[in-house]
Amino acid sequence: MVPDVSTGSRTRGLLSYLFGPGRRDEHTDPHIVAAFAMPGLPDPGRAPLDQHHQLLDQLAEYLDQPVRAREARLGKSVPQHVWHCPVRTAPGDRYLTDTEWGEVARRIVHATGIAPDGDDHGCRWIAVRHADDHIHIMATTVREDGRRPRNKRDGQRAQAECRKIEEELGLRQLNSGDGTAAPRPTSAEQAKAQRSGHRQTAKQWLQEQAQAVAATSRNEQEYFSTLAALGIHIRYRIGPETGDVLGYSLARPGDLNAQGEPIHFGGSTLAPDLSINRLRERFTTQPTAPTPRTIESDRWRQADTALRDTVRFAFPSQHHTDEEVDSEPDSVVQAQTAAFGELLHTVALTAPTHVRSELRSAATAFNRANRSRIRAEHQQAASLRTAAKELLYTGGSGRDGAAAALLSTAVFVLLAIAHWHQGRGHQQQAAAAQQALVHLRTAHRQAAEPVITDLTRRTPTPKTTDRYAAQVHAAVPDHAERILADPSWPALATALAQAESSGQPPHRALAEAARERELTTADRPAEVLLWRLRNATADRASQRAHTARTRTGSRPTAPASTAPAAPTGHRPAQGLTHHR
Repeated sequence: MVPDVSTGSRTRGLLSYLFGPGRRDEHTDPHIVAAFAMPGLPDPGRAPLDQHHQLLDQLAEYLDQPVRAREARLGKSVPQHVWHCPVRTAPGDRYLTDTEWGEVARRIVHATGIAPDGDDHGCRWIAVRHADDHIHIMATTVREDGRRPRNKRDGQRAQAECRKIEEELGLRQLNSGDGTAAPRPTSAEQAKAQRSGHRQTAKQWLQEQAQAVAATSRNEQEYFSTLAALGIHIRYRIGPETGDVLGYSLARPGDLNAQGEPIHFGGSTLAPDLSINRLRERFTTQPTAPTPRTIESDRWRQADTALRDTVRFAFPSQHHTDEEVDSEPDSVVQAQTAAFGELLHTVALTAPTHVRSELRSAATAFNRANRSRIRAEHQQAASLRTAAKELLYTGGSGRDGAAAALLSTAVFVLLAIAHWHQGRGHQQQAAAAQQALVHLRTAHRQAAEPVITDLTRRTPTPKTTDRYAAQVHAAVPDHAERILADPSWPALATALAQAESSGQPPHRALAEAARERELTTADRPAEVLLWRLRNATADRASQRAHTARTRTGSRPTAPASTAPAAPTGHRPAQGLTHHR
């Protein structure tokens, strides 16, 4: 059950909407299900058509009487005196009767301080139903005694009451909010997006673009220049004395008001972590330049290593489930979580093409998991952030399995992040992490299957495979049966053969790979070991190649650095003016 509190100043205007056909004729049978004084209260929804507008005028005047009395007494208007709270059940919830919805409305106005039970001087309010799954509660926020109501934090109080109502009425239990979510788009914004043929509202689109650009930018200048390259209008708020940028707002290309001017949304309005101050906190720890001679596959492995270090550093209880260890402070874990979110965005730009769609969805879903009330110590995640930015300078393939290996580790890290949020009662963030996990697992499967299929095709002889199976029993006895029953076991046998050919004994290779993470929570333990082994083997080969080059005095060749790509492939709009 979702409440959404807002305020306005036009009683008659809101009533016209509530009792009207809706913006898309979605209002059916609008009528009052509860009110501060039901007997004799005019109900425009159930009146004859020729009386409709007259009753709307009467109802508006009746609701506004305490407001007008206060204005006459103080000699000035009452600002934002219209209180509006739609309350909607979750998809799949049972049908609520008018009586049940009326009780929901009474509990909401009581919990928020609009009209407490037993208080004869509370605000005047009504609850209108015009659909099966929701009502609209409307009130004028001047009490009968002329005072304003004590309704601070009314949105949070409404949410808390809805959690109780859900449990009592047997409805779907939703997660409580914590004030860190981006504002929901209004119904007017949604209707405008539909009329324009857009899948998202302007605010949602700008939020996703800004999040992706922030994740791939090294500094403030790069952030704004990339947004401008996407055709996004930028308007800065400049300090009158210092001339410094104090804030900014963005406008979607082609999103104009009635005067033909771009409609801007402030950075903090799009999302709390997009405010100029939060962005600057992140950018102060960004690396300044890529490592020019690092070859592509090495960048993927470096990112994978940084991710594994993140688990050991920030989530030690997940890495070692058989022992009690002290976790890092929450501010440090939040920093690692923020850096992981940036990594998802950069991987979505540089992974094999066929997995990028799912990775973009994972990164977008994780944006919500990345926001909490905990302030991040971003300098504590510099290595992971550096590794994420290095990926922007790859050729964008990762087809040798390096991307699949990285995504395998990312799945484990995301599980750890979800567990951490859940343990701290961050319900919204934990739910977002689980949503991102669905997309990330799909992307991992898409990236892994071609590599596993190729390795399976090259499985050693049955005699050699049996020898490796014996090594599995010796090196990882607690998980040997699960490993050998894993569909990826034939591919792991090939990886063991490759490791042995590089000079690493299979028993040692298995033991070291198993120490990289616990296997109890792994759905496919053989595949986890497979990616660890391939990375270790590739690292050994890279070290030997480096040693050989050092001896001969030759220099490595590396592909030219590739400039970071645009976040979601949108072409910059033509002929737009960027407000600086």
